[in-house]
Parts: sequence; C-alpha cells; structure tokens
Amino acid sequence: MKKLQIILILSSVLFTACNFSKGTKKDLRTGLSFTYNGFRVDDVLLVDPTGKPMTDNKVQLNTRVAVVAVGISNYALKDGKAYPGMMLLVTDKKGTPVLNAADLFNGDQGHPPTEATELHGDITIGKPMVVGETYHVKLRIWDKVKTDNEINIETNLVVE
Repeated sequence: MKKLQIILILSSVLFTACNFSKGTKKDLRTGLSFTYNGFRVDDVLLVDPTGKPMTDNKVQLNTRVAVVAVGISNYALKDGKAYPGMMLLVTDKKGTPVLNAADLFNGDQGHPPTEATELHGDITIGKPMVVGETYHVKLRIWDKVKTDNEINIETNLVVE
C-alpha cells in the first residue's frame, strides 16, 4: 500500500511540474470566448474606449474597442525574450474581412517576458462597418518560439 501511495505522490508532483496549461472560458455577458493551450492566461476581456471591461458586445460607430489578454505567461524564451504573434480578423455577416492583420507583431525584436503579459488587439469601429450589423472577431495569439502555445479568441460586435 505504501508503494502505491509513493507512486501516486510522485505522479502528482511530476504532472504538476510540467508546464501544461489548457482550457476554455466564455463571458456570457459579452459573448467573448477563448481557448488556450501551452500558455497560461488569467483572463481575456472586451474593453471599451476608456479601457473598462464591457458588459455587452454593443459598440458605437467611430469608436475603438480592444480585446485584451491579461496575465499571459509560459512563453518559450529565445535569448531571454518572448516573441508573441497576434492575428486579428474582423468579418461581416458574409465572411468578408473588414480588418485582416496576419501578424501585428511582424518584425518585432522580442520583449522581456514581464512586458509581454498583457496584449491588446485594438479594433476601430468605422467604415466599412455600418450601424445595425454584426461583425465577427477572431484573434489568435501565439508564441513564435514554441508555436503550439496559443490563445484563440472569438466574439461578435453589434454596431449601434
């Protein structure tokens, strides 16, 4: 019996020592959902033009909102730096892109990991967007050193 207990304790220690992180979360108020794999992330928020968390997914024309990932950690470092990537895609109801950025950090020279813990994907609500329409937002954050580390975020924005 003691041998079994020792094996279970060792297995628990080894399992928690691995930097494995995977999960999913959805904000029922805004509809924003995200999954993460490899990274650790405290939360992902939809924030209004003043930087405050939004309580719904309604946005005003000619404003700016942001998708903010907070508390990102577990980057694989290269020369002591984190190298995030961020794809941002906003499409209309037909699937036509109104904003399409393959990598907002393209050409980036890396960051100390403490400076890469909060990443923002800013979205300007303007032309060709129109009042009364709903737009789908997809944002993907990944680690350029360990590409399986990723956070995938989706939400809809209703322009009022």
